[in-house]
Formats: sequence, C-alpha cells, structure tokens
Amino acid sequence: MSTRRFTRVLAGSAAALALAFGAMGHAMARDLIIGLKSEPSSMDPQYHSLTPNTQIAETIFDPLVRTDSQLKPEAALAESWTVDGNVWTFKLRPNVKFSDGTPLTAEDVVFTYERAPKVPNSPSPFTLYLKDVAKTEVVDAHTVRITTKAAAPALLPNLSQLPILSKKAASGPAPEGKTTTELNAGDGLIGTGPYKFVSWKRGAEIVLVRNDNYWGKKPLWDKVVYRPMSNAASRVAALLAGDVDLIEDPPTDDLPKLKADKKLHIEETPSVRVMYVAMDQFAEPSPGITGTNNKNPLKDKRVRQALSLAINREALVDRVMGGIALPAGNLLPYPMFGASKEHSKAPKADLEKAKALLKEAGYPDGFGITLGAPSGRYVNDAKVAQAIASMWTRIGVKTNVDASAPPVFFKKRDSYEYSAYLAGWSVTSGEMSNALGSLLVTPDPKAGLGTTNRGRYSNATVDTLFKQGISTMDDTKRAELLAKSADTAMEDYAALPVHFELSVWAMKNDLRYLGRADQMTLAQNATIKP
Repeated sequence: MSTRRFTRVLAGSAAALALAFGAMGHAMARDLIIGLKSEPSSMDPQYHSLTPNTQIAETIFDPLVRTDSQLKPEAALAESWTVDGNVWTFKLRPNVKFSDGTPLTAEDVVFTYERAPKVPNSPSPFTLYLKDVAKTEVVDAHTVRITTKAAAPALLPNLSQLPILSKKAASGPAPEGKTTTELNAGDGLIGTGPYKFVSWKRGAEIVLVRNDNYWGKKPLWDKVVYRPMSNAASRVAALLAGDVDLIEDPPTDDLPKLKADKKLHIEETPSVRVMYVAMDQFAEPSPGITGTNNKNPLKDKRVRQALSLAINREALVDRVMGGIALPAGNLLPYPMFGASKEHSKAPKADLEKAKALLKEAGYPDGFGITLGAPSGRYVNDAKVAQAIASMWTRIGVKTNVDASAPPVFFKKRDSYEYSAYLAGWSVTSGEMSNALGSLLVTPDPKAGLGTTNRGRYSNATVDTLFKQGISTMDDTKRAELLAKSADTAMEDYAALPVHFELSVWAMKNDLRYLGRADQMTLAQNATIKP
C-alpha cells in the first residue's frame, strides 16, 4: 500500500486516545446528554460545512477516511488505499451495514460524492472537499477508484469531511435525491456510524440511539441527546444541576470556579480555528459603509492595513478571551503545514500609523462601518466584535456591531449584506490549503474554490501559488508554495486574522472527553473515567 505521510497538527496523546477508545468496548445502560453552544443548521450531511453540523454527521455516518483528534487521517469505511499517480484505489471494509441493515457498497460512495455538488443553496458547499476529484468509479462491490485532476496530496483529509450516505435510503426524484428538508425530518438519514437518528426538535434537542449494526466497537451509550444551549451561563447552570453531562465552551470568566469544583472535569485543547475579519473588496458602494461618497474604502490596501493595526490582539486575548486564545497573524499557527515563520506573530497595534494610513488613503476623518458578527457561535464572539468596534472607532472608523443569532448571521453573510464581518474557520485538514482554498482564493464555485470567500477577495498571485501548491506531492515544496500564497494574502491584508481559539469542555467528573483540534464534540469519543 502506498500512502502519503501527513504531518501531525498538534502534539497529541496517542496512548490516552487508545485508552479512551478501549473503554468503549463494553456497552453500558447509560445515556449521554451534551449541551451544545450552537444548533446545527441542518441534518443533511452535505448542506453546510459547519462544525455543529459536521459533528452530528460524524456520529450518524462514517467517511471513507476520518481524522483522529490531532487531524491525522486514519482508516474508516476504507480499510486500505493505494495511489498510483492520479489514481487512488480504496478497499472498503467487508460486512459493513447501514443502520437499516443494508450492506455498504461502492455504489454508496459514488452516490455520495456525486450528490454533493447537487445540493442547492449550500452556505458553505462541500464541493470544496471534492475540488481535486475528476471521477469516482465503482470497480467492484467493495472497491472504489478515484481519479484526481492532478496530484492531490490533501485528498485523504478532504475525504474525511464527506460522510457516506446510503444510496438506497437517500435516493429520490430531486437532482440530489432526498432533499435537505427531507433529511432534516429524518427521511433518508441512514448511516453506518455508531449512532442512528431518532428525532430533531429545533431549539430543543437532537436524539440519537445506539446503532447495533455498527461495524466498529459497540457504542458506549444507549442514547445520546444533544441540547442546543446558546447561552453559556445556561450551559453551566445545566451542568451544575446535573441536567447535562458535558458542555461545550463554558464562559471564560467561570473557568477558575469550574476548575476548582471537584464534581467537574475541565478539558482544554489547542484548536485550529482562526477567528478573522473578512472585508468586502468587491461591491461599490459597500453595504454598511457611510461617509465615503459611495466609495468602498476597503478596496484600498492602506485602509485594510489601518484596520489591522487598530486591533490590539494581545489585549483581546487577555481581556475578552480570558487567555483562552492565541493572537493570530496568519490563518494557521506556525509551524503547522503551510504556515510561515514570517507571519507567526500577530501584528502589534499602532494607532498613530493606522490614522496616518487612513489620511494617506483619503479618509482623514475616517468613515462609518457596520461589523457583522454571530452571537453564540464562537467563544465570546459578540464581545470580540464589540472590542474590535471600539478599537476601530479610536482611529476614526466609527463602527456599529450587528450581532445576531448564528442562523441569521450566516444568512446575511451569504447574501453579502456586510461590508465587514467577524467569523471563524476551522482548518480541518491541518494544512494551509484548506483555509486558503475556502476563504481567500478567487471564488470559483464550479471548481469548489473560494466557497466561503464572502469578501470576494481576488489576487492572481495568491491563486497561482495556491494551485501550484495543491498539485505538488512533495511535502516540502507544497508547504513552501502554500506559505508563499498565504504570506502574499497576509501582506495584502486580504483578511485580518484575530486569534486562534483554545477549546474547552466541562463535564461531570466521572466522564472524560479528549478534546479535538477541530473542536468537534463527538459522543462516540466520550468515555467513563478509567
């Protein structure tokens, strides 16, 4: 078998991970209730590439290849694979069944990959993960052949984002088969994962039960209940009251108290989620900007640089994030794959230089702007947006914050209603190509590029270096090309990285959850304390 060596994203704990999974070997009569900070926008595993959606999908379904807690690819439905030039051959595990008892075959894999580009109105399309794929074919019932357009070094981590649907269950008269609406109701929501779907009451709970047909070790929990609780204080109160077993992202202000509580266990894990400010560099005029005679000042690099220099990232981390973050100067922290040392440190705030740049650009008195942000999607997201607004206002860019519930925010963002917005991106592949390919490469929906580039930034040099990088199999050369592409974008202030989140989970003391770099909360990874 010929496989590529993938760089580990963060220092992991393989022994602890093996111990945790070993504890799952024996089922027990106990339910698990998880307090989520954000509710999924859909049960359709190909509708919206968003962590709240993905973590539910990965509990109901399996991909060909998945990633471990440190984002290293490992076998899932494919027990082995080989690569010969542009041709990848995947051997499926024998005797795998969907939760309805239907056998898994190569037909299900081909159906899944062909469905992804057909899903309409996707806020963050899954075509991003198939951009390298030219053709997927059935060789036999348990063999799939994938031909890529060119060398595809990131194919394995990309495929980890595409859980396999049942062709039998998810087929239908629409171009995509079962529609997103039908899947949201549970119609066709049949997977090979450790748990199977029971119900979804929006705003209240998602209920899953053990899949007795699961091909792996028998799932630990009889039933899993995910409760969306966007208010962080409410999540903590529910945990303290015993109403939930585990919660995501307790408030940073509460962490000292929670860590001192012997009835609780706190897990902290570095993540690959970057919080960034995107800026509209396309529309003229741009929505939310005032005092510029309908000009869009964000098209001027000097203005974008001024906005960056106005942000005191270290103060944000210390005062707003309570130290549960790292200041960011790039889309991925150094020394991760494709991140250069040159932009490993966050830029220092310099208000006087920022004001001088605004004056040089023709805005001595500044202008008005609205900064969009979600409220409850990321750690302290609305507070971070308010802090940035205050910092921008100090240099004369009078900033109003439009913070809204995540579904409202994403709808506005995807409709290009913001001139600037704060959002996050989790670099799930562990290398720079993921962030660049979605956030900053020139939008090309058919090619699966720039799928979340809502600022519509476009730079030919960034694009060229990126495309050279993703088609280079040599790790060293690919890392250099991706780093140059990212450096070019950072020097152009294409977007403004703010900080990298540190992920925190709080749980009852008899539970353990080994945090993941991609911030996902997977019920199948929660175990009983050894």
